[in-house]
Amino acid sequence: MNLQIHAKEVTLNDNTKAHIESAVESLKKYKLDVTTTNVNITKQKQGVLVEFDCHIAHAQPIVISQADNSLETAIDLAVERASKAFRR
Repeated sequence: MNLQIHAKEVTLNDNTKAHIESAVESLKKYKLDVTTTNVNITKQKQGVLVEFDCHIAHAQPIVISQADNSLETAIDLAVERASKAFRR
């Protein structure tokens, strides 16, 4: 699986990058053929917007957007929602 992380107007430290990588790795347990995952992080007026764009072979991509005041919380909520979508 190819993972790409893009941050706009937000600086990411190594801990945050590792948190995103481990969160995406946790989605592998669903045994779907995920080819590419794009993670876009954008600063908003109040908080941040995290968007997961997961491309699955032979299926429609799954796009999850989550906004929150805290970056770590937004990542966790987006992964939780992506996990729910992968189960379906």
